[in-house]
Amino acid sequence: MSIVRTLAALCLLALMLRPAPADAAPPTQAEIDAQLEAAWTAASKVATRGPAEVKLLDQASLSLTDGEFFVPQAEANKIMELVGNGTSPARQGLIVTNRPGAEWMVVVSWIAEGYVRDGDAKEWQADELLDSLRDGTEKGNAERLARGTPALDVVGWVEPPAYDGATHRLVWSLSLRDRGAPSDRPRTINYNTYALGRDGFFSLNLITTADKVAADKDVVRDLLGTLVYVSGKRYEDFNQSTDKVAAYGLAALIGAVAVKKLGLLALAGVFLLKIWKLGAIALVAVAAAARRLFRRQPPPTANT
Repeated sequence: MSIVRTLAALCLLALMLRPAPADAAPPTQAEIDAQLEAAWTAASKVATRGPAEVKLLDQASLSLTDGEFFVPQAEANKIMELVGNGTSPARQGLIVTNRPGAEWMVVVSWIAEGYVRDGDAKEWQADELLDSLRDGTEKGNAERLARGTPALDVVGWVEPPAYDGATHRLVWSLSLRDRGAPSDRPRTINYNTYALGRDGFFSLNLITTADKVAADKDVVRDLLGTLVYVSGKRYEDFNQSTDKVAAYGLAALIGAVAVKKLGLLALAGVFLLKIWKLGAIALVAVAAAARRLFRRQPPPTANT
């Protein structure tokens, strides 16, 4: 079975598990196959090929290295929808690669919630944050079970939260698994990085597999290091008398506060992407399809 067909089968399963209107027929294998092929082909034609600088709205830019590609918002949302993650106005694009053997992708999002105060970072205790996340995950399990998806267990930190007050960068990663799943089952990992600005923050969310995160995290850390806010949009450009202040601090960016209760549903959707719903096999298939199509149809170099 081809990589595209493997991924198509997984996506078909995910779509069939969703509630559907009574008069809607489930998509066929051929339909899903064609949609995935078309989505990746469209993405390969409009993506920015590295080495290049990519503009992120009127806020910032980041730099791609050779072999990296930035897929813009519309095409990125289509791909993410097909692999079970829906669309999001916060999602600005995807970064993928055609390097042999690479099985990662980076989701770039912009959350325009205002200036996020970072004072609570001085009071963090990793164990307390982990307890809070376990408690929140457990409370959310009833809703997951009602939707027909497995309950989740928090395994522990892949990397405990670390905030650099000089650069206003935050990094953390949590290991989750389906309740009852064997401990040796392959898992996808979200390695979350953030760059704070005057009007909000960018999230660069690395999606990779548990056995490769130790190596792959350098990819997203390097990308985060190249993200530069334009003058006037930097964290230090904040004007207390005129600027909007977010309703939460840094702890919310780790999911350690009840963001749902605060009404921050868009923010809640940034934390855990979500290819883990389809499993590590689906992530491998996504990455392989990207490598194949981006080798076959090199996109033009252009800023987005």
